[in-house]
Amino acid sequence: MPARDKPLVNPMIRHFKQLALRALTHPICTASLGSFMHGRTAIFMLHRFAQPELGVEGHDPAILRSVLARFRRDRYELVALGDLFRRLGGDGPPLHRAVCFTIDDGYLDHAIVGAPEFAEFDCPVTTFVTTGFLDGQLWFWWDRIEWIFQRSPRRHGRVLLAEELHEYSWETAEERARAQNDFTARCKEVPDAEKLAAIDSLAADAEVELPASPPPAYRPMSWEQLRQCEARGMTFGPHTVTHPVLSRTPDDQAVRELEESWRRLSSEAVRPVPVFCYPNGRTADFGQRETGNLRRLGFLGAVTGVEGYADVGEFGRSAEAPFHTPRFSYAESVPHMIQYASGLEWLKQRARRRGAA
Repeated sequence: MPARDKPLVNPMIRHFKQLALRALTHPICTASLGSFMHGRTAIFMLHRFAQPELGVEGHDPAILRSVLARFRRDRYELVALGDLFRRLGGDGPPLHRAVCFTIDDGYLDHAIVGAPEFAEFDCPVTTFVTTGFLDGQLWFWWDRIEWIFQRSPRRHGRVLLAEELHEYSWETAEERARAQNDFTARCKEVPDAEKLAAIDSLAADAEVELPASPPPAYRPMSWEQLRQCEARGMTFGPHTVTHPVLSRTPDDQAVRELEESWRRLSSEAVRPVPVFCYPNGRTADFGQRETGNLRRLGFLGAVTGVEGYADVGEFGRSAEAPFHTPRFSYAESVPHMIQYASGLEWLKQRARRRGAA
């Protein structure tokens, strides 16, 4: 549903909901929820950090500081991802009120904006890097799409994708953004080679030249910056070489994306984490081919973009389970983050499941 067509929420109702959430996530209330989080952990995924000087919209460092301060003050256990996977597998002390942070992709802002914030609170965080990005071989395909739509001098564009001609037109910034989002979503559903060819075709039609290297707002951290972040407590895991949707790649590319990203990261990082992160991360974006190859390579598991808790009970169900570990999107709100970490969200999910039964 387009943003302008969404029904307006009554400001008074929104205000009361915010007040209720603040009350429910007060330490006095959340202290009684601890038993629901035995063996259960909220893993949070972050992406870009705000850099207004470059026009990068992303996580507000001030809000992140407030979140981390609250977790420290309320004595949540801030656990490193590798340690978390080992403990979920039964190696180590039981998990209780544990929280884990991850960041996806390997942008420069992860190193210069995000890393200092986590280091200030001595909070472990694992960044999943796309190794070809750090090697300067590419810039991300969705950023190239954004560059095309934002800089086209035209007010319309057309591109062939999945044997269908898609035509876009825009007059306003909102319409331009809507066209960009539609094309980006469609690119996730086609073979990787077809996606990349369509992006180049769209650039030509839109009369936009794509730079060979990523412009400043889209740049990666360097390998040296990665090691500097390691020295401050950040750890790193593999996120493929080129960030394709793996289920849209042929067998040889799928194997290469896993093996080479791990080999390259292991050659540069001091302590690489043997946990993988699937690009895009929906259940349709990977399968038994990927989980089998990751097990063969000796990985502890893998994280997805599917919402849910990492649960010791789920880990014990099958050898596949650790390779389907869910995460929650990071929320730009202290009460919402406490809602997920405290167990309040788990209770809400259980209530919804019972109501639907």
